[in-house]
Amino acid sequence: MKKVAALVCFVFLAGLALGVAPILAAAKTHQVKAEVVSIDLESNSLTIKDEKGETKTAPVLEKAVPTLKTLKAGDHVTVTCQDDDKGEHQGVSAIKIEKKA
Repeated sequence: MKKVAALVCFVFLAGLALGVAPILAAAKTHQVKAEVVSIDLESNSLTIKDEKGETKTAPVLEKAVPTLKTLKAGDHVTVTCQDDDKGEHQGVSAIKIEKKA
């Protein structure tokens, strides 16, 4: 009975480890503080001007689309950008609207 329990535990832990590794690899993120320049709801994309003054357009991933719909040009936001395991930008996974002073 102990051997069966140990085997079940081992299989569970191995499955958990194998299942979590790809999720962790795909979940690399970084945050950017920026001002909203424009919003494209048809293509779910966002154009921002970062703190360096550079303008960038990025796709907005599904879970951040509801917040995208509430934005307007001039809003100050912190966007969470999702990167793949190579560090390449995939899209905006979260948007936090900064409170006005």
